[in-house]
Amino acid sequence: MSDKTAFVTGASRGIGAAVAWALAAAGYDLGIVCEKNTDALMHLADKLQGTYGIRVISFTGDVADYGFIQSAGVQVLDEFGRIDVVVNNAGISYVGLITDMEPADWQRIIDVNLSSLFNTSKAFVPRMVNQKSGNIINISSMWGRVGASCEVAYSAAKGGVNAMTMALAKELAPSGIRVNAIACGCIDTDMNAAFSAEEKAALCEEIPMGRFGTPDEVAREVLHIIDSPYMTGQIIGVDGGYI
Repeated sequence: MSDKTAFVTGASRGIGAAVAWALAAAGYDLGIVCEKNTDALMHLADKLQGTYGIRVISFTGDVADYGFIQSAGVQVLDEFGRIDVVVNNAGISYVGLITDMEPADWQRIIDVNLSSLFNTSKAFVPRMVNQKSGNIINISSMWGRVGASCEVAYSAAKGGVNAMTMALAKELAPSGIRVNAIACGCIDTDMNAAFSAEEKAALCEEIPMGRFGTPDEVAREVLHIIDSPYMTGQIIGVDGGYI
């Protein structure tokens, strides 16, 4: 039985799965969430438990659903008794002109990428305040800092993530809780699978380090943030020098 617990959204693949592996290796019991891919999430839970001897609770549902996240939070706190780290990783993108975007598409991007952070905060911040400790780590994007053409909604949502990170860090610092964000660049995940080989090569030419980042590199930054006790309210770029 571990004496530390983490909650990771969007955990069935990509960055979320890499973060779950890194936290499990560091001895955290886990609550992990995905929207649809229950089989992959359950397989991940089994592998983590078998490899590291930790406990894992998995949840399938929509992070934009306030009631779902509150229920998951209650189960995690009842089972593990505490919460030390929340990693808000779940996110979706929309590529296209804003003139072609429907209001429902806009709202969905905002709800999943930004409002979900409110949901997890409501679920876990009260216990963190009671503990006088905790880490909230938001997986953001470089586009939240500079904006991306044809990704206006995604950029706006991630800009909101960055602003919420800085504001919540100030609000919670007196309670011993730190809030930081990782502004990812081009990371080699399914979200970028739509790019052709030629498009990826062209992008790599624009990245000073000459390649996409990996989910494991983002996961290592999560651990670095956890191990940096005086750092809060920061938007940390993991983008190969792109921005």
